[in-house]
Amino acid sequence: MSEFYLPEGLPTPNTADPLTAPYWEAVRDGRLRIQKCRGCGAWQWGPEWICHRCHSFDLAWEDVAGRGRIYSYQRPHHPVHPALNGRGPYIAVLVELPDAGNVRMVGNLLGDAKQEVPIGAAVEAVFEHHAQFTLVQWKLS
Repeated sequence: MSEFYLPEGLPTPNTADPLTAPYWEAVRDGRLRIQKCRGCGAWQWGPEWICHRCHSFDLAWEDVAGRGRIYSYQRPHHPVHPALNGRGPYIAVLVELPDAGNVRMVGNLLGDAKQEVPIGAAVEAVFEHHAQFTLVQWKLS
């Protein structure tokens, strides 16, 4: 049994991409970092070169609390990649981050795949360290 929630053999994210490197560096250190526009103050996820609200190119990365609330979820039963054969079901949650303007990000909910998933439940980030990257997972708090 792997010590990881996700099995080895899944595609590796490109942590050297200049657009997303600040995110990957932060999660490697156990911090959650989200983009914020210096022009209008809007938070955004996923990372982009341009602000989703005012179209400024003046974006910064800010550390935010690794806490949020479940906005929605899905319980996939079918593998979306060959490395996930026999690993379903699992729970993918859409987490709203109140410390980052309520932007939402997707991640796995740790624990029993058959557990109830209460909308609005508090969750906290869990950092799963692999050799070349770190993934953000979520657990009920």
